[in-house]
Amino acid sequence: MLSALRVRQDAVAYHPGMFRTLAVLAATASLLGSTVAVAGAQPEPTACTYELTAPTVVNVSGTDMVTATVTTRACDGAVTFRTMACVQMQGADGPGQCAQGRGILPAQVFFQPYRPGATYTATGRGCASKGNPPQPSCQENGPVSATL
Repeated sequence: MLSALRVRQDAVAYHPGMFRTLAVLAATASLLGSTVAVAGAQPEPTACTYELTAPTVVNVSGTDMVTATVTTRACDGAVTFRTMACVQMQGADGPGQCAQGRGILPAQVFFQPYRPGATYTATGRGCASKGNPPQPSCQENGPVSATL
């Protein structure tokens, strides 16, 4: 069994972006006709973290609106290329309203009409690229609700 592993490991072509251990275990399992569990496998860490604010009421040029913001906080060798913030009023028809931020700029959405006493839900998303070649990585935030 060990010699089969060594032979198969040498036969697997290595590419810098490939998970060699997983490939070797999968190849060994196919050679031996069994299932191999990968112990200690963990999800990929996120490239960046993003902060989503709770919905709040702001006055813009005399009109009350509900706003929420998605801001890039920390990146691990990645570059944010897009943020998105959305607000939806509970019980309302339609998808709500969204706004997009380009690059590292925050995304801030302004939802109207504002109805006092209604519950609003904010969601967000941030996307960054990391690696060589660059690979996109997106993180969802929310939902965060508030009765305003």
